[in-house]
Amino acid sequence: MMRTTSSVSRMSAIGLGLTMSLLAAHADATAETNEALRACRDVADDAARLACYDREVSRLSAPRFSGRLSRVTDPFEIDGPAELRFQSDGAIFVLYLKSADGEVIQNLHLGGGGESTYRIETPGTYVLDINGSESWRIWLEPINETRIN
Repeated sequence: MMRTTSSVSRMSAIGLGLTMSLLAAHADATAETNEALRACRDVADDAARLACYDREVSRLSAPRFSGRLSRVTDPFEIDGPAELRFQSDGAIFVLYLKSADGEVIQNLHLGGGGESTYRIETPGTYVLDINGSESWRIWLEPINETRIN
């Protein structure tokens, strides 16, 4: 099949448009992160400022789990309190936090996309059973409860 110059030009324009969109989204995310870090710098209380920085830096890390539609994760273990942070791009997102033997510990959900968190208090082995209508991301971060005096 032979491509014409106009179809190649169209494909190049589409590729350039997609690249520009991705760069603009990255620039927006970088500006948002920079603004959040500047806000942390202005927090007067030492412990609150550190918590603010910790929260913002955790947002820069890659998700532990990501996917689209439904998935059950491999078992994972936590040895202390942990924060489960989850984002969804779809209208439906249901997340079951289950024990290693399949017992539902917590049913979590987002309607219409967005982000939320859940604190896992008890050390142990867990599984996530995810049902979404679009793509999703999940972070699992230990909670450091050390206080600054």
